[in-house]
Amino acid sequence: MKYRKSVLSAAIVTCLGFVTHAHAQDAAVQTSQPAGQAQEEVKELDTITVVGIRASLQQALQTKRDANAVVEALSAEDLGEFPNTNVAEAMTQIPGVTIDRRFGQGERVSIDGTDPSLNLTFLDGHPVAQSIWLFGEQPNRGFDQTQIASEIIGRLEVYKSPEARLPEGSLGGTVLMHTRKPLDLDANSVAGTFGYNYNAQASEVKPSISALYSWKNAAETWGIAVAAQHYEEQVDRQGLEIFGYVPASTFPNAVGVDPNAQVPNFINAAWFQQTRKRDSVTANLQFKPSDELEFNLSALYIKEDFANYNQSMYNFLSLRPDQVDSLTGGGNGIVTGGHSGANSVVFYDNNVRASEPTTKGLDLTGAYYGDGWKLSGQIGQSKSDNELKQWFIEPAYTGGFSWDINRGITFDDPAAARDPANWRAEGFFGNHGIVKTETEDNYGQVDFSKSFDGTFNELLFGVRRHEHTEDLVSNVYGIAPVGNLAQVGTIGFTDIGGFAPDHGQHLYVGRQNVINWVNGAPPNFANPDAATFLNGTSSIEQTNSSAYVQANFGADRWRGNIGVRYVKAEIETTGFNLGSDPASLPAQPHWLVTRKNEDDYLLPSLNVAFDVTDDFLLRFAAAKVVAWAPYNQMSPSTFVNDTTLTASGGNTDLGAYESTNYNLSAEWYFAEESVLAASLFYKDIENFIETDVGVERLFNSLSDDADPGAFEDFVAQGLCTADGFCNYSVQRPRNAGKGEIKGFNLSYQQPFGETGFGIVANYTFADGETAAGNDLPYQSENQYNVSPYYEKGKFSARLTYGWRSEYLAGGFVAGAPPVSVDSYTDVGASLGWKFNDTVQLNFDAQNLLDEEYFQYFEEKFQPANRYTTGRRYQVSLQLKF
Repeated sequence: MKYRKSVLSAAIVTCLGFVTHAHAQDAAVQTSQPAGQAQEEVKELDTITVVGIRASLQQALQTKRDANAVVEALSAEDLGEFPNTNVAEAMTQIPGVTIDRRFGQGERVSIDGTDPSLNLTFLDGHPVAQSIWLFGEQPNRGFDQTQIASEIIGRLEVYKSPEARLPEGSLGGTVLMHTRKPLDLDANSVAGTFGYNYNAQASEVKPSISALYSWKNAAETWGIAVAAQHYEEQVDRQGLEIFGYVPASTFPNAVGVDPNAQVPNFINAAWFQQTRKRDSVTANLQFKPSDELEFNLSALYIKEDFANYNQSMYNFLSLRPDQVDSLTGGGNGIVTGGHSGANSVVFYDNNVRASEPTTKGLDLTGAYYGDGWKLSGQIGQSKSDNELKQWFIEPAYTGGFSWDINRGITFDDPAAARDPANWRAEGFFGNHGIVKTETEDNYGQVDFSKSFDGTFNELLFGVRRHEHTEDLVSNVYGIAPVGNLAQVGTIGFTDIGGFAPDHGQHLYVGRQNVINWVNGAPPNFANPDAATFLNGTSSIEQTNSSAYVQANFGADRWRGNIGVRYVKAEIETTGFNLGSDPASLPAQPHWLVTRKNEDDYLLPSLNVAFDVTDDFLLRFAAAKVVAWAPYNQMSPSTFVNDTTLTASGGNTDLGAYESTNYNLSAEWYFAEESVLAASLFYKDIENFIETDVGVERLFNSLSDDADPGAFEDFVAQGLCTADGFCNYSVQRPRNAGKGEIKGFNLSYQQPFGETGFGIVANYTFADGETAAGNDLPYQSENQYNVSPYYEKGKFSARLTYGWRSEYLAGGFVAGAPPVSVDSYTDVGASLGWKFNDTVQLNFDAQNLLDEEYFQYFEEKFQPANRYTTGRRYQVSLQLKF
């Protein structure tokens, strides 16, 4: 058992012991419900009954002010009134919250400079299972907010400082989302929205509709609320991609440039098209037969369609390096152009994908209120699955071309490049891929609380068990390596902006033509690709058993809580380890390896709030937190290339991210609905995980008669030994030692009298690095949001302006690769006209600057990817009865 003792934990345990002894026999009580729980329920009722921008901001502000921890909040009108299509985009108005927009929309949230994969989200107190939707991605812990429609959420809080009662697993912050409950709404409440979404770059209009109905009986002892939504949006991402650089010395016939100058090996015209669809239903059946007893049964169903078509046309210079006959040098050691001869090759990838994640959940909560005490429980299950399919063809064109780093390819013979018959198989023409992913969460929790008179006014304790499983199975089935685009069929030419005409207006194959060709080939289902199955198949099961005790206190102007949470984590991972000698694993076919890890954590926490005056508040928080790496990084799989002596894989010995977090804030509520606040945060991370390259001794299958001549060469060079083992360069996530994040938030909110004008603004500074001095992924050093609004009479208007500085990015996993995203500005606007209490017309706009998403390697003069996704507009009619 690995207890991590500290002065903080010792002090908290001592205080809890004192509280239990001093108040165990106290018979006097202040209320029949715990103060914190009663307050929470009242706030929910208030939040969902107010209307308008000012009222919703006031409710969120009151939640922040009343909380004992460092908390930010959004109310129902916040989620409805911000120009957003999902919860992540609504959350950008919270200080310290940022989102990455790789496809234009927000997906996962970063909180106070932490990776999105290290912040957990709960819906009505429970996890929501999720499946990957993009072919080639890996399971992640960070919640994909595109799953949840903002219309079904009644309120939301972000706990930046933990309390012992909250589930473990977040390093930056815990997001709590709450659906609407029927006993908190008027009987026969009806609300609905009907609208259209328009993407200017795609020139496509898509519909959306949502509805909410809530009923309760006259005695208010039971009720039901149902919310449903159908949403569609066209995603269109166009851009230039550079997959990597090689030194100019790679090309023997190109002279006149520094041999160490970096040459973009691939320049790709990329076009990603997708119609996103989401159908979701939530239902809450609430039963409260008496003031002492209540139950709530909730159900969740989400069906998404993420089908997409991704086209990539790119050169591959080092495939035939002798054909590169000229290079054009640029500044900073980067080659900016060149020419390749008649025997050069350009590839045209067509990836057509089907993806329909389905998520289902059932959750039951219950509570009994005694004389100054409360017993409550929660149990449920959430499941998600998806079968991703990809139809893939890769024709190639042989011919000369020149290229430019900013404008792409210009063919020597444009007419030949526009002839579909000249795009043909080059020993390979495509395949059919199927990836099956299943995720399941099973959880149960029991809580007890007792109220007291005195400084320590409430004692809470409870237990929780959460079992999470991930299963991933990948297969690829080949097709005959023959054919050309004249046989496949084309539908004209593309129109990808920013490229030379040959590259941006190339042949357009079309989604259905790709599917028809691959299906008609047909795929060789009897002989799946062994490497894909071995490399892309894994499973993980993590079971967390936890218990906590927490004491709430308050006296005069002091209030807060102190507690400790104990967590036992059991993790079992299974995968194929291709780097092991098969003779050493006789009982496990194909090197199937299972690893089990078990660890214990003691997580103390302290939150203190002090009302200096009626309007000025100080807070202090300290806590130990734990979070775990993304699931794929914990797999035992190792994927090797025996001819290049390179490998990559997971690491079953990864420790958890452990951090001691500190928060200090000052909040001045200087006027009604107004605040000026400043907060400091510091996260002292004991174990940070980075992906790097190291040398490992692995078994080489070439020694087993696969290619004995090549293996003998390795032995002669001293790279391998006769027993079959070699020194491999292995890319793997590793425990990298300490890291830290420090920074501060500034926030300001104020309506300007009765003018109708007001403003919400915030700024965040975050600075963090690992022990090796490396930047932390998804952390912008500077970020600010400004949102002025006007609301008077029937008219309301709001402008949102958000900016974040450059940051390291990757595939939404901790330890991201060293590709950075340039600073990004997002401007949106929202207009509303309220005809009466029943009908309101809204117009929303996003990405009004049509901002470019620019990624680069190390320095901006070495570009990686440039994308545009277009301006987005929504018009909707809201009805409330």
